[in-house]
Amino acid sequence: MYGLPANTIINQPLYKKTVFEKFNLKTAERERFDADISKMALVARISPATVPALAEGQEIKGFYVLQVALKHQDYDVKNILLLQKLIPQKIVFALHYSPPLGEDGRGLTQLCVFHTRLQQSDWHDTESTEIPLTGLSLDEVWENIVAAIGGLDAQAEESIEEQILNREQREKLLRQIETLEKRARTEKQTRKKYELHQQIIKLKKELAE
Repeated sequence: MYGLPANTIINQPLYKKTVFEKFNLKTAERERFDADISKMALVARISPATVPALAEGQEIKGFYVLQVALKHQDYDVKNILLLQKLIPQKIVFALHYSPPLGEDGRGLTQLCVFHTRLQQSDWHDTESTEIPLTGLSLDEVWENIVAAIGGLDAQAEESIEEQILNREQREKLLRQIETLEKRARTEKQTRKKYELHQQIIKLKKELAE
């Protein structure tokens, strides 16, 4: 499963009732959660006890893989963040979606992990989805997993956290530029159109730095 060693597999069901009772969710919140998620299970535990070749890290002593069966791909991220709060452990989420009968295509899986913010991989064929255990310690393994899922570079001079923050800033600038360009296209007054273009130029310079 996900290319993990057999000793890591635990297959421990996690019931939605447990989530509802833990957070005392309101009816609307329960319905939102139930609308997205079919069932869940802790399918693997990675630690020195299950993978003896890995040393315990200074920060990471072990982590779980939580498999989540989705009812549709367009899920609410809040539900995944809720699950992260439920289990006070490091978790790799394996979000699985199976197309309805009659539709072409195999099951799809997206890997997610919370590190500064929720990092999400692209969707891949479930059968080919793997969680690589690269590194000598669990700290290294975890950092490499975060990098792989988030499309980051674990070998870069910048830390993973710095890369995430820089990407967020870049995405923010792109959204601002897009908004200003839309306003500039519809603006009738020459002076205001000019001011908008100047703001766009300034933001594009920041983006290029």
